Amino acid sequence: MTQSDQDPPSALRRLWPLGLLALCALLAGWAFSDRLSYAALQENYAALERMRDGAYAATVLGFVAVYAVVVALSLPGATIATLTGGFLFGVWPGVVFNVMGATAGATVLFLAVRLGFGRALARRVDQSGGRIAEVKRGLDRNQWSMLFFIRLAPVVPFFVANLIAALMNVPLSRFVISTALGILPGALVYTSVGAGLGRVLETGGTPDLGVIFEPHVFLPLLGLAVLSLVPMLVRGRVR
Repeated sequence: MTQSDQDPPSALRRLWPLGLLALCALLAGWAFSDRLSYAALQENYAALERMRDGAYAATVLGFVAVYAVVVALSLPGATIATLTGGFLFGVWPGVVFNVMGATAGATVLFLAVRLGFGRALARRVDQSGGRIAEVKRGLDRNQWSMLFFIRLAPVVPFFVANLIAALMNVPLSRFVISTALGILPGALVYTSVGAGLGRVLETGGTPDLGVIFEPHVFLPLLGLAVLSLVPMLVRGRVR
């Protein structure tokens, strides 16, 4: 049997996790898209409070699991989930539950992309030579700096950051650590907004989700992102 005869089945075996995630995302988007909105939170916040008060541990586990699914399937509800975490559990330990859910979901997506085509693409880039291979080698030498930068920079979408990490051939432990720590500042901001959401929900108002782009929030986050690049810049000057 030739290599070309083996390639299609091999490719199918690698791509099934991504295909499964894509199918689940389509089904979940069709079935639950209207339940991952601020309007749904307004409608159900009292029931969520009763659930939390009646079964705190089960509510925590359910919340973290739902948050992880939202992130793994890249559904448009992560911000609402973060606000809900703050609303239900307060800034502390709400921010911990938010980070746990987001990190778990990101890890599932990371592994699916890595298994699907991340390793194969990284290997091809390494073997191709030229400028692209040089850029990838530079990224590989400075993985910690790049990982923290794409997590801390408020302008890099969470989904894109997950894809970049998978294509950089990042070790799983490094991905998990950098994700959990890198998203913590932004998660803390939105969890704080969620913690003060009770009165807003009661009056039918809408929270200010643009708070993360206000100068007193955006500039410190951007400063942390730039600071994460310092080791890479120093290493480059030494070389």
